[in-house]
Amino acid sequence: MLQEQLIEEIKQLPDEKLAEVYDLVHFFRLGLAQEKQTETVRQRPIGLAKGLVEIPTSFFDPLPDDMLDDFEGK
Repeated sequence: MLQEQLIEEIKQLPDEKLAEVYDLVHFFRLGLAQEKQTETVRQRPIGLAKGLVEIPTSFFDPLPDDMLDDFEGK
């Protein structure tokens, strides 16, 4: 079994290298846990705030020239 082979290899490492191996294994384990967690997050349905916000029609009017100049860095 691969786990047993890994354990045997780790047992043969010098003590000063064990921290590096631990960091690597820990990094992968955390990454896998995060992947699993993000897979279970469901997206909210579209339209939950429908009717709660009213956007005035003037919102879509063209901006005044001086304001456009500000956005364009003129």
